[in-house]
Amino acid sequence: MGAQQRHGPAELAEHARGEHSHPRPAFYVLVATILTVITAIEVAIFYIPALDPVLVPVLLTLSTIKFTMVVMFYMHLRFDSRVFSGVFIAPLTLAVLVVISLIVLMRYLPALIPG
Repeated sequence: MGAQQRHGPAELAEHARGEHSHPRPAFYVLVATILTVITAIEVAIFYIPALDPVLVPVLLTLSTIKFTMVVMFYMHLRFDSRVFSGVFIAPLTLAVLVVISLIVLMRYLPALIPG
């Protein structure tokens, strides 16, 4: 029997799709370190007065990066079907658009209301 015949249909299908095994624990430690550095940057940015005009967009961007990293690696979305990625990306996009819309609305609406 050849090597191909020892594998069952499920193993052959998985190999044919090119699916990969999960990373080693050291990779998750690296991801955790990156998340910690991003969190430290967020805290530091909050205490720098010169960055007040861009505080919300910068924090929103950093939070989005952290959310994406957690979802992709710790929730193993990177290793699942693309359909599951869409389930997370679509609401995230909608949430970001709503937050940006509210920021713009609150910034410019008081100037538009007479009185």
